Amino acid sequence: MSAPLSSTFLSFPCKIAEIRLDRALACGQNFRWKQTTQGEWTGVIGNAVWRLKQSETEIFYQTFRNVHSTLPMIHPMHKFSSEDSLESCCKCVSNGKKSEDIMCNCQKTDLNILRDYLQLNVSLENMYELWSESDENFRNVARTFTGIRMLRQDPIECLFSFICSSNNNISRITSMVEKLASNYGEKIMELDGQEYFSFPQVSSLAKDGVEERLRTLGFGYRAKYIQRSAEYIIGQGGEKWLYDLREMDYPDAKASLLKLCGVGAKVADCVLLMCLDKPGAIPVDTHVWQIAARDYMPKLKQAKSLTDTLYNEIGDHFRSLWGPYAGWAHSVLFTADLRQFQEPGSKKPMVPSPGKRRQTMKMDKQPVKRSHYEETDEKPVTKISKKGKKKSNA
Repeated sequence: MSAPLSSTFLSFPCKIAEIRLDRALACGQNFRWKQTTQGEWTGVIGNAVWRLKQSETEIFYQTFRNVHSTLPMIHPMHKFSSEDSLESCCKCVSNGKKSEDIMCNCQKTDLNILRDYLQLNVSLENMYELWSESDENFRNVARTFTGIRMLRQDPIECLFSFICSSNNNISRITSMVEKLASNYGEKIMELDGQEYFSFPQVSSLAKDGVEERLRTLGFGYRAKYIQRSAEYIIGQGGEKWLYDLREMDYPDAKASLLKLCGVGAKVADCVLLMCLDKPGAIPVDTHVWQIAARDYMPKLKQAKSLTDTLYNEIGDHFRSLWGPYAGWAHSVLFTADLRQFQEPGSKKPMVPSPGKRRQTMKMDKQPVKRSHYEETDEKPVTKISKKGKKKSNA
């Protein structure tokens, strides 16, 4: 049985300056949110389907889940970042309790889950003020581009989503993430004709035959990355290994992620920033390179390639400029430059990065949704056809 915890939306106070759902949920940091009606977003957190909307002063939410699900409301290893204590965590089974008591406990838990997911223990308005004081360019962007907040995602879903992002676009990444959930996760419910699934456990992705199955589903070379990374995590003791990275310092946590198949420096930084409590992590891709060269580090225009040294220099430059939450600040500028958020005629000229001039020119001509996740350090293996042309196996 699947049912809403409430037939109406619940709400809590939250100024729109603290988060713009239409920006934070659509900028590509998570791939499971869709605007199902104007101003209303539907997605999956844990083993529940959520509907979110907002006014200038409140966030409204509604939660749906399968009351007979064997999955916990959140992963057992999840630790809340918010100072709010988690109220009675209900498993949604009666055990002799009145149904209204179950609903009450679940609603209290859901409020904490959502506040933690949106990281509302961090004052974004205060952060914007600090970043604006130290950076005139940020101050100019911040005048009209508020509410870009980093989500605190589940590490399992976040990691495997970004493994799917290798040389990919948002639409195709979204499709792959949904295929992982529908083929290896647990069905939560059907809502308005759409089926929703929880994200699979690592053990499900490490089983024999996963790579072959994913290749038939169109994952290409990423299929190997997914199964081998899942096998590695199981070999390290399971999902606890991944969650424990939240307690490690940034360099050690990054070094651990780089041991995974299909994870390069940029994907590692995406995961560190978006689910492993490393707000200073800065993923550097072609787009971030262009922003840095255009507005902050002119010497980058002369570089022939993005070496490890330059990658680290870009991150260190922004960390020294913006402080401990530099990854959040960089994502504000990144999102503000995305084509889908641009006003007609307002886009700044971009600086082609080394080795990407042809690709950048092509992107300028085509309305492609871009994100951190289109490119990574990992490249698909190519084969030479009989006609001498390279053919990707993706």
